[in-house]
Amino acid sequence: MDAKKILLIEDEEFIRDLYQRQLNLAGIKTDAAENGKEGLALLGKNFYSLILLDIMLPSVNGLDILKQIKANEKTKDIPVVLLTNLGQDEIMKEGFRLGAKAYIVKALHTPDEIVKKIKEFLDGNFKPQNNRE
Repeated sequence: MDAKKILLIEDEEFIRDLYQRQLNLAGIKTDAAENGKEGLALLGKNFYSLILLDIMLPSVNGLDILKQIKANEKTKDIPVVLLTNLGQDEIMKEGFRLGAKAYIVKALHTPDEIVKKIKEFLDGNFKPQNNRE
């Protein structure tokens, strides 16, 4: 894999550290933010090939962060994968309407499976089933 770098925005420290470690071990350079404000600050300073975005975040939820990412000329073309435990159709549809490229429910996959899906996405081979992965 070439020099692709991703941004993980996840408020739960254990999950954030676990995914960041697993992604880094898989050769995917990963920056992590614990909230949307921190994530948006990192986006202003770095280029990312992909953003992994939790929906349930403190202060500002992930869908609002997604709106800000897509409204910014510098970040609007970065693919966003929603990585969350919320699997309700209404929330998923809203995420896609706002510009998310994929939706992965954390509880349905091991960290290794999620890393595999992220690698597939970065390589252009990720094909979610009915956008409900």
